[in-house]
Amino acid sequence: MSKPKNNINLSLNKEYKSWLKNLKQKVLATQLKAAVQVNSTLLNFYWELGEDIVRRQVEANWGDGFLKQLNKDLSSEFPDIKGFSLSNIKYIRQWHLFYRDEVEKSQQLVGQLTSIPWGHNLKIISKCQTTAEALYYVGKTIEHGWSRNVLTHQIESGLWQRKGQAPNNFNATLPAVQSDLAQQTLKDPYMFDFLAFTDNYTERELEQGLIKHITQFLLELGSGFAYMGKQFHIQVGPQDFYIDLLFYHAHLHCYVVIELKAGDFRPEHAGKLNFYIKAVDELVRREGDAPTIGILLCKNKNKLVAEYALSDIQKPIGVSEYQLTQSLPENLQSQLPSIEEIEQGLGGEL
Repeated sequence: MSKPKNNINLSLNKEYKSWLKNLKQKVLATQLKAAVQVNSTLLNFYWELGEDIVRRQVEANWGDGFLKQLNKDLSSEFPDIKGFSLSNIKYIRQWHLFYRDEVEKSQQLVGQLTSIPWGHNLKIISKCQTTAEALYYVGKTIEHGWSRNVLTHQIESGLWQRKGQAPNNFNATLPAVQSDLAQQTLKDPYMFDFLAFTDNYTERELEQGLIKHITQFLLELGSGFAYMGKQFHIQVGPQDFYIDLLFYHAHLHCYVVIELKAGDFRPEHAGKLNFYIKAVDELVRREGDAPTIGILLCKNKNKLVAEYALSDIQKPIGVSEYQLTQSLPENLQSQLPSIEEIEQGLGGEL
């Protein structure tokens, strides 16, 4: 009768000892002991190690103590390499299992996974529910060079779920290539959780709060937005008008007009924004700029009403909701940490 799996002494097991010897040689060959400078070299090794661990746990009768023994042997041989802790070995196995089915369909995915830092990879698989969501954040990290703090913020704010969900008329008003990119630029809702107001805040207070914390605002808007000004003055005939916020989008190569509404969306809001977009196209837009886009940010909207309102509008407009820190009564506001204290508490690089 064979011994229970968890009683196997791997230090005496010939198959395990042979595999361990080859593994140690592999570590030395990839120069991990000398503190790897290229992230992809380390992560390619991790991927192969995870694949080997998963396969041998299925095929070899090495027992429940396999990972603990592996941790002991590798840590003893390479004490300067922190990546051989028991917890990290388990993460390596989990990382491989998380993406294994997708990698079987396309080996090119390994190149993407190994091009972002290990800490980013761990954050993604610990917070994402599906491989589709995870690979979205892998791609965006590669595209934008997100730090781990920014990546964490984007995942926790549900960027994957919010991207491209806002009602808009881009398909009818923009060329196909720009329409697709503009669609993906929109979010619904936008998370302005760095702001806290009482229930009766005004649009001007919302505007001032966003500009006061322009770094967080730009982060939430997404990459490519360049701030041009608030209450941006335009003159049409003898009359003066003031646009809430004006941006230029580097990837879309166009101006973006943002109008803020403290209340619910109403159809007449689309008409006013349409007028502002027309004015920017005529008075501000220059040769080489793509058509100006409008984004209307409101506290609440009915999607069907928004779609009806946009259906006959000639200028490209998207309608999104925004969410603030939960509004509190005046007498509780003083008990909250200030925005500056919250920012300081977040810490880390943006």
